[in-house]
Amino acid sequence: MSSNRNYDFLIKLLLIGDSGVGKSCCLLRFSEDSFTPSFITTIGIDFKIRTIELDGKRVKLQIWDTAGQERFRTITTAYYRGAMGILLVYDVTDERSFNNIRTWFANVEQHATEGVNKILIGNKCDWEEKRAVSKEQGQALADELGIPFLEVSAKANINIEEAFFSLANDIKKRIIDTSSKEASGGSSGVNVAADSGSGSGGKCC
Repeated sequence: MSSNRNYDFLIKLLLIGDSGVGKSCCLLRFSEDSFTPSFITTIGIDFKIRTIELDGKRVKLQIWDTAGQERFRTITTAYYRGAMGILLVYDVTDERSFNNIRTWFANVEQHATEGVNKILIGNKCDWEEKRAVSKEQGQALADELGIPFLEVSAKANINIEEAFFSLANDIKKRIIDTSSKEASGGSSGVNVAADSGSGSGGKCC
């Protein structure tokens, strides 16, 4: 294990959901605390890195933003396997994106590693006048799927930190529990071929 490693845990997260629900905006808000109303739709895969502190431990989050369009679905599913946490994102002003969450969840169940942590995210909660999906509907779906739920707004910076921190904390606890049960002396992070450093993986669009 490298002695100059500047984190205690390396956690890979994945943002999935329909195109246009604001996945890239959520990522930009969390990684750089910024928001842009006009951005180019993500093509394939993009990622950002942010290191946070949880219970005195440095946790390096490698967060992958995926394209929601059907033609990129095969690319997206290839990234499920290494993810330790998945944020399923819908737009509270777009009922179709909410209804499609079950399909995204089924994809996760089919392609992701068993036991992966998940959270349901309803984005654009600041846009009350255009709301098409109630908070109660979101909570009911989360309960049905057996996962946590939060409404957020990347634009108004509502609950973005809480969403990523809560998912990362759940994963950290799972890593510790698994490590203590196995007592195998392995790494406390996820197997990632290369450490990309503390920067962006290119554009956030």
